[in-house]
Amino acid sequence: MAFSIDVSAAPMLPLVAGDTGATPGSHEPADDRRRRALIDLRHGRMPETMAAIRDELRHGADSVRWLSAAINEAMAAPDLSVAGVLAGELAAFQHGIAPHPGNAASERMLTLPKLRHDIAQYRYLREQGVLDATFDATIAAHEAVAERHQALGDNARAPLSHQDLAAIGDSYCRIVHLADAGRTEAPALSASWNRDVAQRAYLDHRPGVVVIDDFLSEEALARLNRFCLRSTCWFGNRYANGRLGAFLFSGFNAPLLLQIAEEIRDALPEVIDDRHPLRQLWAFKNTGELPADSTIHADFAAINVNFWITPEDANADPDSGGMVIYDIDAPASWDFATYNERIDIIREYLAVRQPRVIRVPYRQNRAVIFNSDLFHATEAVRFHPGYINHRINVTMLYGDRNDDQHHPPAEDSAAAGTPSWRSAAFSRSRR
Repeated sequence: MAFSIDVSAAPMLPLVAGDTGATPGSHEPADDRRRRALIDLRHGRMPETMAAIRDELRHGADSVRWLSAAINEAMAAPDLSVAGVLAGELAAFQHGIAPHPGNAASERMLTLPKLRHDIAQYRYLREQGVLDATFDATIAAHEAVAERHQALGDNARAPLSHQDLAAIGDSYCRIVHLADAGRTEAPALSASWNRDVAQRAYLDHRPGVVVIDDFLSEEALARLNRFCLRSTCWFGNRYANGRLGAFLFSGFNAPLLLQIAEEIRDALPEVIDDRHPLRQLWAFKNTGELPADSTIHADFAAINVNFWITPEDANADPDSGGMVIYDIDAPASWDFATYNERIDIIREYLAVRQPRVIRVPYRQNRAVIFNSDLFHATEAVRFHPGYINHRINVTMLYGDRNDDQHHPPAEDSAAAGTPSWRSAAFSRSRR
């Protein structure tokens, strides 16, 4: 993956504390090595910086934590290019074809939906001429592993056995290919929607929801759709019903994505200001049917920007496939695991409170910008079979939940617990 950036004017990235001892074979303390690498990056010394970061990552888990924290710091900068470069290095280390000692290879989990998706994606890449005939043996190996694990069921996960690793270990949850998705010369956001109207709709009306059609330019939409179809970065498979996630730290990272994130911030300065920097970005694919309201949750950020990129003719049920937003906040006293993952508790809470439901139908290139405190869910999904028909949504999260200047999280005296709003995304890389 190639990055074309100018880091000469990039802000100084703060040193993130870590191991202070010298590593074997070196008399230089780790903090000094890391500080020097980030200084080199600031001054545009890319070869030296990349070599130093790659060497540093080989020193163990503490170095991975250091780089993850440095990426989070870089995401607060006006220019997100540095964050993209650092995230690309972390993704290459953890998910590159050539495994490195100490990376996350042993944590890869096998699921049938992930295997089926990868087989379909590899076939698609063969048809597009991205992969050549030498990859046919890898496709056949994936098919054999999927056949051997049919009894596993679609919603189960299992470690890769020694036999699985021998068959597909060099490609499963590996970045086999990342499509080029460079920045566009023209703005990536479409000129067809009014920025001021969108800001006023979000700021002046509770609960803070605005829907924007024709969100991206035609060029940006086409490039992003191509990137999602061709990039083998869909590693998140801990979700039910065949949902797969792709994350910034794991390869869902391209100059175009960062350009879009910057332009969203700049287009809505009263909504997304310096107090609400980019915190995370990811995408999800629905590779199978999804029951309604099976993903109810709130997010850890202040502002959620969610947009859909799959063409509408892929939707087998035009009356569904969108989003529902509940006009009620997650209580500030709930911790992240509760408001993001405990659907049983959330449903009980909603049943008692009876909030108004805002329904947003599915449309390609439609964005929904809303207060991340609000409980929300994907509607039932039933898209046509076929690899290119998978429903894909992209999410960009800005700011921190308890720093939300526009719609602070609501307190709830009936909810017990200590406020703990922060996602684990800030303490470790998302895999």
